[in-house]
Amino acid sequence: MPTYKTPDVYVEEISVFPPSVAEVETAIPAFIGYSEFARKNSDNDLILKPTKIYSLKEYEQYYGFPEDDTMAVTVTNDGLGGLTITSFTKPAIKYLLYYSIKMFFENGGGQCYIVAVGTYQATPVIDLTGDSSTAPATMYGLQDGLDAIKLEDEPTLIVIPEAVQLSPAEYTTLAQAVLLQCHTLGDRFAIFDILDGLTDLDATAQATNRGYFGNNYLKYGAAYYPFVKTTMNFWVNPGETNVDVTYGAEPTADLITFKNTKTALYNQVKAMLKEHFVTLPPSGAVAGVYAATDSNRGVWKAPANVSLAGVIGPVIKLDNAKQDSLNVDATSGKSINAIRAFMGKGTLVWGARTLAGNDNEWRYIPVRRFFNMVEESIKKSTYWAVFEPNDANTWVKVRGMIENYLTQKWREGALAGATPKDAFFVRCGLGITMTSQDILEGRMHVEIGMAAVRPTEFIILKFSHKLQTS
Repeated sequence: MPTYKTPDVYVEEISVFPPSVAEVETAIPAFIGYSEFARKNSDNDLILKPTKIYSLKEYEQYYGFPEDDTMAVTVTNDGLGGLTITSFTKPAIKYLLYYSIKMFFENGGGQCYIVAVGTYQATPVIDLTGDSSTAPATMYGLQDGLDAIKLEDEPTLIVIPEAVQLSPAEYTTLAQAVLLQCHTLGDRFAIFDILDGLTDLDATAQATNRGYFGNNYLKYGAAYYPFVKTTMNFWVNPGETNVDVTYGAEPTADLITFKNTKTALYNQVKAMLKEHFVTLPPSGAVAGVYAATDSNRGVWKAPANVSLAGVIGPVIKLDNAKQDSLNVDATSGKSINAIRAFMGKGTLVWGARTLAGNDNEWRYIPVRRFFNMVEESIKKSTYWAVFEPNDANTWVKVRGMIENYLTQKWREGALAGATPKDAFFVRCGLGITMTSQDILEGRMHVEIGMAAVRPTEFIILKFSHKLQTS
């Protein structure tokens, strides 16, 4: 209280409301991979520099388009005066970042971070770590990108689609490094693609793929299987020079050569290219589902039972019998979430478990991510109390701030309970959460318990006969 010396009328404003919790964003993925270029002001100035973008157009501006993968088409006369396409060689797509970003935005994604670790090379290179002795100085590895994003506070999801191009040993190293970062920082969650996502996994292959994730920090990640066939056609560059056409005795030429000389052939090949589609690991699309679900319902809603936009179907068809062993594994406890096609519904995300699929506390993705959001939001909103007096006045303000925030989450449906008292508790005080020694040492302990809602994973309808009574 100020000391008054001159007679006058003085006005003092008394603060009676506790501070409020500002909620952090929950679905800002960081995509790590290779791009055509990485340029904002000068060449390669975005290499290993996490950059936030808001649209596919912005990605194309800073990072370019897909690689000019070569496609080969053979055309012959059909003997009836027409032309027949006798063969088509699909391009071997190595760099997946562009396509995955496009799937992210198509499925409801908004803002995201891009970490370009290198640019396209004549001989495609996907590395775990960069090697300046064998690659350009601007070429790094996926692990280097992961290390770069560690210094960014805002990302809440980690997505590395090109990890499926690594060897099993490198994939193992990277996957476990991602889980370690999520655990260390406590504010992010990993979306993984199964390495053998193009394969129909038997029990042995499932065990092998689960083994890549190790046994530590599994609650911070989720894996999805299988890969999906998208509605995206293979990339034809603006000059159409990456489509090689062989026509009878004609030498191989790019598609544009035939545009004016053989218009019918040109149109037929262009129509044929629209019938072939890119196959991708699902992580980019799933990240978009996370973002859309968070925006429309909340982070506590499972990002599942949602159809994937821009997807024709999964490359491996799964039924209940096949999914049984994916969803629940008694040996390792690691769950793999299925991507499944349902008649009349499209292709759905049909699983909501973390890799810790048998853990009663952290089995479900929305529970882990909800705790991430609440922990980070309250942590950042409590900085004002650092160096405040460690007394009842401060304790009441902190407790009131947290209780107000959690009450709002309860009203939104994030917490289970008939009343706020049933849904959560916040404890802070001498003799309750602290001892006199804690106060002498400058520690203020706040205990928070939450009854987070869990998804309904199994609905059991029980039917029986009832005898006629009238």
